[in-house]
Amino acid sequence: MSDNKKPNNTNKKPKLNAYWIYAIVIAIFLFINVFSGGMGGSDGNPTSPAQFFSFLEKGDIEKVEIVNKREAKVYLTSDASKKEIHKKSNSQQFFAISGQTPNYRFEFGDLQNFENKLTDVINENELNTQVNYETEQNVWGDLLLSLLPFALIIGIWIFIMRRMSGGAGGGGGGQIFNIGKSKAKLFDQNTEVKTSFKDVAGLEGAKEEVQEIVDFLKNPEKYTSLGGKIPKGALLIGPPGTGKTLLAKAVAGEAKVPFFSLSGSDFVEMFVGVGASRVRDLFKQAKEKSPSIIFIDEIDAIGRARGKNAMSGSNDERENTLNQLLTEMDGFGTNTNVIVLAATNRADILDKALMRAGRFDRQIFVDLPDVRERKEIFEVHLKPLKRDDSVDTEFLSKQTPGFSGADIANVCNEAALIAARKGKKVVEKQDFLDAVDRIVGGLEKKNKIVTPAEKKAVAYHEAGHATVSWLLEHAAPLIKVTIVPRGRSLGAAWYLPEERLIVRPDQMLDEMCAALGGRAAEQVIFGEISTGALSDLEKVTKQARAMVTIYGLSDKVGNLTYYDSSGQDQYGFTKPYSENTAVLIDKEISDIIEKQYQRALKIIEDNKDKLILLAEELLEKEVIFKDNLMKIFGKRPYEKEEKIIETQPKDEEE
Repeated sequence: MSDNKKPNNTNKKPKLNAYWIYAIVIAIFLFINVFSGGMGGSDGNPTSPAQFFSFLEKGDIEKVEIVNKREAKVYLTSDASKKEIHKKSNSQQFFAISGQTPNYRFEFGDLQNFENKLTDVINENELNTQVNYETEQNVWGDLLLSLLPFALIIGIWIFIMRRMSGGAGGGGGGQIFNIGKSKAKLFDQNTEVKTSFKDVAGLEGAKEEVQEIVDFLKNPEKYTSLGGKIPKGALLIGPPGTGKTLLAKAVAGEAKVPFFSLSGSDFVEMFVGVGASRVRDLFKQAKEKSPSIIFIDEIDAIGRARGKNAMSGSNDERENTLNQLLTEMDGFGTNTNVIVLAATNRADILDKALMRAGRFDRQIFVDLPDVRERKEIFEVHLKPLKRDDSVDTEFLSKQTPGFSGADIANVCNEAALIAARKGKKVVEKQDFLDAVDRIVGGLEKKNKIVTPAEKKAVAYHEAGHATVSWLLEHAAPLIKVTIVPRGRSLGAAWYLPEERLIVRPDQMLDEMCAALGGRAAEQVIFGEISTGALSDLEKVTKQARAMVTIYGLSDKVGNLTYYDSSGQDQYGFTKPYSENTAVLIDKEISDIIEKQYQRALKIIEDNKDKLILLAEELLEKEVIFKDNLMKIFGKRPYEKEEKIIETQPKDEEE
């Protein structure tokens, strides 16, 4: 390592900083201004007018110079300068650069009064004292004062230009000329990037494709020898927090080739044409350092489909930038070895020209992790934590279905904070469960004021959910219920849903029935309903509408779908069906929901005594678990194998 560093040190030349030049010029002006009249102390000792007239009456003054009508310089006679009283004034002569210097100086008030008194003293004592008048000018000081406003204006202008250009590139006020330069951050062999593919847990398919791209650049002959062409681009698509940017960081750490990283918003600037200029400069730098990789994060900032922006008059700059990007990606030859990586979670709004083969040849889907991948992700994020031996990654992975990699990292961090808050030395299993509850349901608000009547209504509502879900085959069984206010909800329930890739109608209907169990319990017990079922009704309505309009699960509407995966229907003002079909859809949705509500009412009526026991226990303990349900209802009739059962917290009461 030392041999490699020596050449860099020897070739390193000191950079000339323009601020040093400014400082030297200002220092020269100040020096000339201060010392232009001679060395310090050469203008004579300060004295007072009264003392001056005392010397004058004694005949010690040879000459008086009145400077600029406000100051007097006093010169002693040769005899007076030998007196003991004037010895200090003589010492000033040693510091004179050239010529005679005054012995004393003082300022007077009104010139007319001073002249009158001076004339009277000279006449009374018949003195030969000379009186001269002089006007002195500080040329350098006046010049400095005249140039100061211009220097101030120029300095402010340079500061504004530097701020407008983002302070990127060069130095010394030349930033305005670098505004069209790329803002990409370069990672190469001299830059230490600690992230590697070992740090990316799960995502096996996506990681394999990205690793192949790195291999393209390391060993291009392996692929080109068979006549193949290296892909020009790969687009990482997936929900937020699934690890798209982390994959790109791993590429930067593993590729061992120049890696240019920037965000889509870095191309956007207040000046027209800057985005396209930055795209040109970015690809120019990448070609010069090829083989290389360009990574554009959040590419939807500039890659949005042209002509579809909400504000049609404000997208010219974005379109120009996108056009330049399209040209550059399809313009350089395959032998330049420049690969473009991009990431977005909004692939549906990207321009079709950007997505075609020849630009982004590969679309890598980075989906939410399954239970096995979540276990691997937990193992990565648990490494820095001091945890108890009871913490089992397999158990934690089953408790977090639907969690992304970022969510799992947040769970681990939140568990450590909860353990620290409780004064523990290690993070325990319960801390992780509390962290999941905290993230999904929100913070417990035990001090929230809830009246006894409201608390009772919430208890029976949650008990209704528990009862119906426990007795239905395809509903997710409940493992925990609480009536302690949490976040925006008055009560919360945690379920054990299956991770399904295909959902059948009877499964959806059972879930809808369980969601309506809370309102059904209120109707049966109190004879009236409340607004507490808002989140339930929202979920059920969306589910029923999806069954009818998206999945084609309605017999009356038939095998039709009105879903547009391209996302273009959101810009239209007309529905893709007639008014008669709209009426039929609305009636079907209403019938499905009403049928499941009546089904929930019947289940509650048949198990009313058990529901009351469950609700009373919930009112007493505020939190109940799966064991409490088993004591009241017995073993669940449709118990699934534990290996496919996982926990999903869900707020129920609003």
